Amino acid sequence: MKKIIANLNKAFDNKVRLGIMSMLMVNEWVDFKTFKEMLELTDGRLASHAKALEENEFIEVRKQFIGKRPNTSYRATEKGRKAFNDHLDALEALLKLKG
Repeated sequence: MKKIIANLNKAFDNKVRLGIMSMLMVNEWVDFKTFKEMLELTDGRLASHAKALEENEFIEVRKQFIGKRPNTSYRATEKGRKAFNDHLDALEALLKLKG
């Protein structure tokens, strides 16, 4: 069991980061506003969790202008996809343990 727990990634312990990565696993790009609305977060809370995932190189950030408005979007990197899938595999293995 210790090995299974060791395979859980601390970067995804937080429900906000889990939500961000979950959305990015099924969408190519997700913009800041969509994350904010779907996960019911403040600007600061979303920005701090996105920054943590970016520092781990789990997500990529794209900043652009759409018309005259700034737009920030995110996508999962290959490293992030692998780390998240490994985390999910560890969770599934943990759920399958018999007591």
